[in-house]
Amino acid sequence: MMKNKVMKKNSFVNGMFITTLGIVISKVLGIIYVVPFHSIIGEKGGALYGYAYTIYLFFMSLSSAGIPLAISKVVSEYQALGYYNVKNRVFSLGKKISLLLGLVCFVFIILFAPLLAKFVMGDVVGGNTISDITFVIRIISIAILIVPVLSVYRGYFEGHRYFSPPSISQIIEQIVRVLIIIFGSLVTLKVFHFSLAASVGIALLGASIGALFSYLYLVIMRKKNKGKFNEKARKVNEPIITNKTIIKKLVIYSLPLICIDFFKSLYNYVDMVTVVKGLVHFANYSVGDAETIYSMLSTWAAKFNMILLSISTGIIVSLIPSLTESVVKNNEKDIQSKITKALSILLYLTIPMTLGISFLSKNIWIVFYGTSNYGPSVLGYYIFAGLFVGLFTSMIITLQTLKDYKGVFISLISGVIVKIILNTSLLRVFYMMNIYAYYGVITASILGYLASFIICLVILYKKYNINFESTLKHFVDIVCGSIFMMIVLFILRFILPFNSVNRLFNIFVIILYGIIGCVIYLVYTSKTKTIKSIFGHELYGFFKKKK
Repeated sequence: MMKNKVMKKNSFVNGMFITTLGIVISKVLGIIYVVPFHSIIGEKGGALYGYAYTIYLFFMSLSSAGIPLAISKVVSEYQALGYYNVKNRVFSLGKKISLLLGLVCFVFIILFAPLLAKFVMGDVVGGNTISDITFVIRIISIAILIVPVLSVYRGYFEGHRYFSPPSISQIIEQIVRVLIIIFGSLVTLKVFHFSLAASVGIALLGASIGALFSYLYLVIMRKKNKGKFNEKARKVNEPIITNKTIIKKLVIYSLPLICIDFFKSLYNYVDMVTVVKGLVHFANYSVGDAETIYSMLSTWAAKFNMILLSISTGIIVSLIPSLTESVVKNNEKDIQSKITKALSILLYLTIPMTLGISFLSKNIWIVFYGTSNYGPSVLGYYIFAGLFVGLFTSMIITLQTLKDYKGVFISLISGVIVKIILNTSLLRVFYMMNIYAYYGVITASILGYLASFIICLVILYKKYNINFESTLKHFVDIVCGSIFMMIVLFILRFILPFNSVNRLFNIFVIILYGIIGCVIYLVYTSKTKTIKSIFGHELYGFFKKKK
């Protein structure tokens, strides 16, 4: 019974919620661990962890970023056409390609880690050393041998609309990773008294071990449910499709996705090579303070942005096979409906969440990391970058699914150019205006993602006649509901101040304000029929019953 339940196929909205829930749980686990991890390795260790992870994400974008969605898209396409044998060859070829790409990236990182570390720090001294950065970069590179193959399995399941196993695999991966990060770094640093770099290295090793456990789970699930993958969608005479044709299709589908993640990782890479040096040379920050701020942008505050990104990722993963099927069938009305629905759902979930996290940034920072001179101000503004990353990602993937690769590249390149041009410039401008200099860096990211997002919307509207009138109406209702929620919370702030450094008190404040804000927002959007309009009658009826 359990096996059949787990392997049940999911509709678009149902699959979206399952996928999003799994990703959100995974990201929440990824946030919880930072409390003990921060107390173990501190800000300097956080910066070291951030350097290695940024390099890792950069090369992961080259080796496997586009694989899961490309596999999902191609498998879904052949499944819809009834090409059973071709579909299985896609899976086999996908594994071979991912193994090769992972191996190439791994060897490159191992050989050139010292040069990468030198490029990160430049001539800045007084913080983490070149040798320490080289060491942690090499440790994290091991994961690149495992994650690409894991991504193929996830894409294969999702292409068949089995969203539960990939979601569970993400949770397994994160649980194993978190346990190794916490206990591995603690034992290494506090029990055996090894160096900070060794402690961070063990924590980074958790990515490899977590991915391995996740991979084994999906292998077992596929073997146990092999019959479900053998079911033919319909009986047809399959045409002869060569491996070359399949590889070409995978490359065509995955290349834009790889570029998407590559350009997204460039945002982090630009920060990695400019923030510390820029704050030291142009804003008179000490090296210690500059690395502290960078650690917040790359590691500590970035964890909360991942909550917002997980929502968009869940929507995207469930949208791809469903939208692909509509494209194959040339169902323009269905394409219109799914794109606008996905965007409306994303706006509905992320806008109030962004405002709430920003409002409670000081309380959240104290709970997770303790008091800080920079933390609350970084989180309070940086969370808006997370909002625009999610919006940008959802629309860029939509364009890619519609095979508008020219539009994808124009949008990506435009955003990165904005980021590169404005990053150091805005840092200096904000410093001269007596505003936090690092706000300039965050603003550059927001403007870059916003530029890409707007370009995507324009292309979808002009080229594909996607009418965003209903989404615009939803956006107005969502903003009004969010503003109303924030007004009530600001009034409540005068009744129940939260100026305390006590963690338990701040947990109480976060829960109380979170529940009140959520209830206000749900009631408002229920009264205005926004929930019903976005999610449909079934979910609206669910909320009505709960009230």
